Amino acid sequence: MKVYKNFNLTKYNSYRIKATCARTYFPDSENDVVSIYLENPNTRKNILGNGNNVILSKEYYSNDFIIFNGNFDRLKINETIIEAEAGATLEQLSLLALRHELTGMEIFYDIPSSVGGAVVMNAGASGQEIKDILIKVRYLDLADMQVKEMHNEDICFEYRNSFFQKNTDKIVSKAWFKLKRGSADAIKTKMEETKQKRWAKQPRDLPNCGSVFKRPIGKFVGPMLDELGLKGYSIGGAKISEIHSGFIVNTGNATAFEILELIDLIQHKVKKHYGVDLEIEQKII
Repeated sequence: MKVYKNFNLTKYNSYRIKATCARTYFPDSENDVVSIYLENPNTRKNILGNGNNVILSKEYYSNDFIIFNGNFDRLKINETIIEAEAGATLEQLSLLALRHELTGMEIFYDIPSSVGGAVVMNAGASGQEIKDILIKVRYLDLADMQVKEMHNEDICFEYRNSFFQKNTDKIVSKAWFKLKRGSADAIKTKMEETKQKRWAKQPRDLPNCGSVFKRPIGKFVGPMLDELGLKGYSIGGAKISEIHSGFIVNTGNATAFEILELIDLIQHKVKKHYGVDLEIEQKII
């Protein structure tokens, strides 16, 4: 396990917000994760996976960060079941499935998320969610410091939500996914088509953290903001994307304050004109 003091978090959040924390851990095993909490029980800890879907709201954090990014990312395969550690990415999972001619991961291929993060927020796209292929999850329960397992049906998945999202003292360490046999050519074609469609509709040229808001019932965020004339609107370095208004991009040196101020402005205008309360999908730390 690697441990760093006064660690620069800029490259570990997808908005590329400049931030530093007192101490950062890069665990490489479940035992490492357990030891972090046992040896430092009174220190507050934040967890980062891929760094997507989070907004770092402070320039400096006096508490610790645990990062799963390029570490704790081993994968195992047994017939049609893939066992993945929390730090593995959905891209790694998808490519492994392709090599073994397993279908079910294609839609997740280009979603920039770690396995842990995907489970916690029930990541998904095009009508498919991580819960659709998940069998069970292994996690550390900070309430009693025991490692436990929970099956899909007990995780209480909802749209971009889960038991683990609501219970932040449960730390996902591993997950199992059930796929099906398929054709390598068909799987690869669907993966590439999925990627091309996303790149055509989403801003990939500037730092961003994906969709800012959860989709409200009966509405779409992007078209509402387009109708309000907000596409391209900016506050400092934070800008509503001109490719997809549901995204905020960092055009240079955006601060967390500027991003949050832009979010507040969007919520206010949408509430005023449509009577809709937009819920932030991204986690503010």
